[in-house]
Amino acid sequence: MEEFNPDFFDGKFKHYTVMLKEAVDIMEIEKNPDGIYIDATLGGGGHSGYILSKLSKKGKLISFDVDIEAIEAAKNRLGDYPNFFPVNRSYTEIKDVLHEFGIEKITGGVLFDLGASYNQLTSCSRGFSFKKDSPLDMRFNLNQDLTAHEVINKYSENELVEIFSKYGEEHFSKRIAKAVVNNRPINSTLQLADLIVKSTPKVKSAIHPATRVFQALRIEVNKELLNFENTLNDVITLLSDGGIISVLTFHSLEDRVAKHYFKEFSKTCRCPLHQIKCNCGGKKLEILTKKPIYCSEDELRKNPPSRSAKLRAARKVND
Repeated sequence: MEEFNPDFFDGKFKHYTVMLKEAVDIMEIEKNPDGIYIDATLGGGGHSGYILSKLSKKGKLISFDVDIEAIEAAKNRLGDYPNFFPVNRSYTEIKDVLHEFGIEKITGGVLFDLGASYNQLTSCSRGFSFKKDSPLDMRFNLNQDLTAHEVINKYSENELVEIFSKYGEEHFSKRIAKAVVNNRPINSTLQLADLIVKSTPKVKSAIHPATRVFQALRIEVNKELLNFENTLNDVITLLSDGGIISVLTFHSLEDRVAKHYFKEFSKTCRCPLHQIKCNCGGKKLEILTKKPIYCSEDELRKNPPSRSAKLRAARKVND
């Protein structure tokens, strides 16, 4: 096993790896260095690099990302590891990809680092940030058709209200949706951000008025919550007994999905109360984090945006 060097990940593809050690260490790789591991969200490659540094030559890491820029950057940085397999596909295809690799079970664990990478958020062309003027895009996968531009300019007012409320928990969803429909076409991030500021009352807040709407658009464009929930259902069938799921979230909606999922599958029985015989398979997960783990004070000083991060983990049992 090689010693991990965090400076290895500095370069053109910028990304600060949140809870680098916490999210990986909780997977207890030192107990199973020969295992098969999945990094569902490769991003800047920080977590993948740390996982690889802990694996034996027999261990394998398959890392997923729909962003080809992330894949190419990771190949350059981690290409010397013969047991590193980057895959330019969505983590929703974990089951299919494992089948293609001839792998039946994930014997080690799965790591989810949800949300956009630093490189995506700060890119002048990807449209994730309201601080830089760029086209309304927000796609993780540049090959998909749906963009934030289409959502903003083609969705009905009611659909926009629902998205802003559900995915952004935006209090002024109706005002913003009405303003959007009345000011179409809207083509750029700054145009949209300026419209949001003008259509909402001035409220004392630490966050920019456009933050929640931009979050909601990103989730809608990339179907983030739906994909995450569906993939968790696949993962629980793919994990071997003892395999660990580590989930790093950055807003309450993602954390709620992880929390509910872990709680549900840690129950002794999930069958309806009126059902006489249990056929749910019983308890499937042992929760390792009774409460979410937050970033250390030292990390918050280095990277203030990490303050929203929450880490939860669970171990597969009764395979």
